[in-house]
Amino acid sequence: MENIMEIAKKIDLQDYIETYGNYMAKIDFMRFSMKQRQDGKLILVTAISPTPAGEGKTTTSIGLSMSLWKLGKKNVVSIRQPSMGPVFGIKGGATGGGKSTVEPSDKINLSFTGDFYAVSQAHNLLSALINNHLYHGNHLKIDVNSLQFTRTIDMNDRSLRKIIVGVEGRESGILAKDSFVIVPASEIMAILGLAKDYMDLKERLGRIYIGKDINGKSLFARDLNAQGAMAAILSDALKPNLVQTSESTPAIVHTGPFGNIAHGTSSMIAARVALSAADYVVTEAGFGSDLGAEKFFDIVSRNNDLKISAVVIVATIRSLKYHGGKSDYDHEDIEALTNGFENLKRHIAIVKGFGYDPIIAINRFSNDSDEEIKTLVNLLGREGVRYAMSTIYRDGSDGGIDLAKQVIETCNDVPKEPRYAYDLKDSLEEKMNNIAIKVYGAGGVIIPKTVSRKIREFEKEGYGDLPVCMAKTQYSITDNPEILRIPDNFNVTITDVKLSSGAGFIVAYLGQIMTMPGLSSHPASENIDIDENGRISGLI
Repeated sequence: MENIMEIAKKIDLQDYIETYGNYMAKIDFMRFSMKQRQDGKLILVTAISPTPAGEGKTTTSIGLSMSLWKLGKKNVVSIRQPSMGPVFGIKGGATGGGKSTVEPSDKINLSFTGDFYAVSQAHNLLSALINNHLYHGNHLKIDVNSLQFTRTIDMNDRSLRKIIVGVEGRESGILAKDSFVIVPASEIMAILGLAKDYMDLKERLGRIYIGKDINGKSLFARDLNAQGAMAAILSDALKPNLVQTSESTPAIVHTGPFGNIAHGTSSMIAARVALSAADYVVTEAGFGSDLGAEKFFDIVSRNNDLKISAVVIVATIRSLKYHGGKSDYDHEDIEALTNGFENLKRHIAIVKGFGYDPIIAINRFSNDSDEEIKTLVNLLGREGVRYAMSTIYRDGSDGGIDLAKQVIETCNDVPKEPRYAYDLKDSLEEKMNNIAIKVYGAGGVIIPKTVSRKIREFEKEGYGDLPVCMAKTQYSITDNPEILRIPDNFNVTITDVKLSSGAGFIVAYLGQIMTMPGLSSHPASENIDIDENGRISGLI
């Protein structure tokens, strides 16, 4: 690795960083943003529906950035910070792989610069203030049964999904039901990622909905005067983190909202800094295009005036075979590949529906057969889309040159205005229906009466113009993770809705969505270790 000051010089940030040792730094965006314009070209990387076979979206994003740099294009990759829950759980680290990583990967995958810790502390401060208010007389007359603001921890722990607090008498607080969400599912993580500056951060924190009083009046964090202290905790966390790729090109890693629960992108401040400092910016959205990319278009870019110049969809032959019903995806199977292509075809249609012709990045594995590659190329030809073979895991920047050239060519085309899935003036139910129909390819949404009443209440209180953040399984286009193929004539069911007024959207839950994951029988933590020299291993 190069010293972080040398990395900063490559994009003229050397006067605006606060170093955290030799290889990490915070960017003082307040001083920087006052001097810059945002005119870089933004490249959005998304993927097919994820599978155990692996797609390599983060690896592709990092490698594409390195390939652009090799072609002489001043650029930055801007991605999310990993959550320690998945790092220690089933997924492992999330800093790329092979010869296309962001470094120092061990620090980034673990505590990094303390941003996740700050989010959890700000979140739990509000939880503590709510319970403290109840303990000291409840002057706001909070209806305990209406409280929706929970607690958070950045670890997969299923035993914390539902808990009882205050069990040792009055001195232990009010006896009540409570629960935990993992930090990437916290509304405060979403707020941190969407805030424009410190005042916007504080204002958003103040409007976090916490519940109702006994007369049915909505209550917010500002009613407890919590926003100032919460923003103070997050003061350093709001600053983007500068690191480097495995080829010592600049990388910004900041915030980490989940893509299946929240909006699933790195921060807007990071995007604005990157677009000001570089000619090209590669960013990724969480999970497949039905989740992260949809939210990037309908929520993130629309509300932050981010212009997208190109969209890349990452796919692997292994994953397509898995979607085609082949669990043994290491061996050739043309039929499974052809059947699984339906998933990629749907994601192509999703991106085209937003007004963009995607570039397909075929992330090659060593056991992809020549016949499988030929089959996939023929299938892509029928769809009339650009594609490029990528071996950036094995070869670093050299393995993504063709992909980078395709991206540059696309970015040189006439800029397009996106077509959104819905109009903000649509009703909340219309927005949900439009996403289901236009994005998932469903017939529509099924909304139980209890959920419909909550939706009408949100609209009555003035939240009808907010965008909708659909929370559903990432493993299927549908709301059922067991359905891998693209079914005909299906609907999706809205099981609950939640107001995230601080983040600025309504969360609609489809099917069974867990905001607190659990660990597997053999979690990734079993493979993580440290040696006598302090070197960490097993973070893959």
